[in-house]
Amino acid sequence: MSTKKLSNPNRHLPVRPNLDQLKNQAKNLLKAFKQRDPSAISEFSAFHPHGREWLSSPESEIKLADAQVVLARSYGVASWPRLVQACRVIEAIWLDQLEELKALLEKNPSLLHENARGTLKCNWGPPMSYASNLGRDEIIKMLYGLGARDLEHAIDRATLQSKITTARMLHQWLGSPKPADDSLGGPAYTLSAVGTALMLELGARVIDHSGKRLAPVDVVLETDSRKPFAKHEILELYVTHGLELPDTPPMAVHRGRIDLLERHLRRDPKLLEKTFSHEEIYPPELGCHDDVNATQGTPLKGTSLLHMCADYDELEIARWLLDQGMDPNVKAEVDSEEFGGHTALFGTVVSQPAFWINHQGLEPAAALTQLLLDRGADPNIRASIRKQLHPGYGPRFDVSKAYEYRGVTALSWGRQFHAQVFVNGLALRLIEDAGGN
Repeated sequence: MSTKKLSNPNRHLPVRPNLDQLKNQAKNLLKAFKQRDPSAISEFSAFHPHGREWLSSPESEIKLADAQVVLARSYGVASWPRLVQACRVIEAIWLDQLEELKALLEKNPSLLHENARGTLKCNWGPPMSYASNLGRDEIIKMLYGLGARDLEHAIDRATLQSKITTARMLHQWLGSPKPADDSLGGPAYTLSAVGTALMLELGARVIDHSGKRLAPVDVVLETDSRKPFAKHEILELYVTHGLELPDTPPMAVHRGRIDLLERHLRRDPKLLEKTFSHEEIYPPELGCHDDVNATQGTPLKGTSLLHMCADYDELEIARWLLDQGMDPNVKAEVDSEEFGGHTALFGTVVSQPAFWINHQGLEPAAALTQLLLDRGADPNIRASIRKQLHPGYGPRFDVSKAYEYRGVTALSWGRQFHAQVFVNGLALRLIEDAGGN
């Protein structure tokens, strides 16, 4: 029998996998393979332990078990039984079923130290760390009693997910050490203000003894999360603990500081007409990256403060800018290849806030779209936009290239966009009702 090495997965196992859904996926995969579907054949070739030699086997020899192992390995899990175990372990943690989980682990002790999802890489970690994401303190105590010791990772996950009581318990078990220099990274990624405050309370530093920046400002600005008030609070916590931030209009928007914007407007009456470079919005000196790796929906390179508000869900600042007389139709700069020219209305259609609303199955919201339309935003301005998704969105979406959209309105920009999870359907309806083409 072949001992083919496990290939790189082409599927993403959810944080809370559903075993019944996985069983149905395996049945559908088997059916598709028997119908000689090219994608199913490709998966069998890539992930079945026998590889391509399996393709010539008689159809009668292909069983459900074969499709199950292919499916498991396509998710990065070594076998179907291991995938079943992962589902049962995770469900027990999710439902806070202490005794059920204990029985599973006593029967299979190795699961205590393996990633809960059964994959080689899993940021939620082994059962203790996984439970820390959810604040399942009694389960964590039971796992610790069974010998789980992934305490450092567990406290990082608890802090990242704002499970402060859990984090304090784990910190005490660790002997109350001073947080590592990278301990602010987790709560920065999820924009957890309470997690950031806890790490700072426990001794995390925003600058080292020589004045070098340790605070992950780049993560706060570039994360795919959109929680404006938490973002403001985290940046203010950094400043309170000694970090200096650039005194620029884009940084004032990032901080949610209308008072600072008022000062900038007094100094520069033309501020409301200005556009800002990518580097001004995402300062390299704070560790920020290029315009692909700085997560955003509609591109922000060469845009105004109002464009920033659209992608960062800064409704209050957007209203203030418009109240000061800002043109709702201010356009982004057009580059040498004639990409640009889009207004803030485009940014309310394809955006990071829309991604999180759609990803979590929440009710759509489009207050900023309505505000712009109410203040005179033209729904039929055309622009040309080039957009490449952040590499972190692979393999769910094509992140390998920049897609080009020429001469689109805000409405057609949303309808044509290649990753519809970033599109605000309610915004599209409002724009169409306002006469958008």
